[in-house]
Amino acid sequence: MYPSIIKAESLSKLVSTKQERLTILENVNLDIKEGESIAIVGTSGAGKSTLMTLLAGLDTPTSGKISLLDQQISDMNDEERAAIRSRSVGFVFQSFLLVPSLSALDNVTLPCLLKGESENKVRATELLTSVGLEHRIHHFPTQLSGGEQQRVALARAFMIQPKVLFADEPTGNLDQVTAEKVIHLLFELNKQHHTTLVLVTHDMQLANLCDRRLHIQAGHLEEL
Repeated sequence: MYPSIIKAESLSKLVSTKQERLTILENVNLDIKEGESIAIVGTSGAGKSTLMTLLAGLDTPTSGKISLLDQQISDMNDEERAAIRSRSVGFVFQSFLLVPSLSALDNVTLPCLLKGESENKVRATELLTSVGLEHRIHHFPTQLSGGEQQRVALARAFMIQPKVLFADEPTGNLDQVTAEKVIHLLFELNKQHHTTLVLVTHDMQLANLCDRRLHIQAGHLEEL
C-alpha cells in the first residue's frame, strides 16, 4: 500500500462576518495516498476551494490537523508552509495566473527563482515542448490564447517536479475542445511525473477521470 501523502483529521473552517459565523467546512477527515488522483466535487460555494487551500497550506484551519508530505503543516507558520510549497507542490488555477511581463519560457522558470535556484531553461523548454508550445516559448501571455496560457501554466506547475499538484477548476475558462486537450495533457504529465493530483471541479466528466471522487455538501465530505 502506498503511504499517505496528505492527511486531514477533524478539519473545520469557520469564517466570521459582521453578522454571523459561517461554517465552511465541518469535521472533515481525508487520507490521500501517494500517486493517487482525487477529484473534489460539489456545487459552487460548497467549500471545495477552501478545502484545497487548507490542504495546500495556503490557509490555516479553525481546528483540526493537516499533514502534507509527512509534515504537520497545520502547526507551521506562513514561511514554513511556503518553503514546503516551493519545494514540492505545483498549482494550476482557473485564471492561469501568468506574469504578463514575462515570456512563456520565463513564466515556466519562475518556480526555480522562488525556490532560490538558477533558472533551468533547458527543462522549461522541454516542458513547453511536451505541451505543444515549442514555437511559442518567447511569446508573452497577451499573445497567447486561453488554452495556450493554461498549457504554459501546466508546464510551470511541473517545473519543480512536484510531489503533489493542486488544480482548481483548471478548465473553467476554456471552451470544451480546448478543455479536453488541456485535461489530456494534465493527466499525461501527471502520469509521467508520478505526481499526486488533487483536482477541484464541478465537472463530473472530468472528476470521473480520477481514481477517487470526494463530494462536499454543506461543509461535509463524503466519498462517491
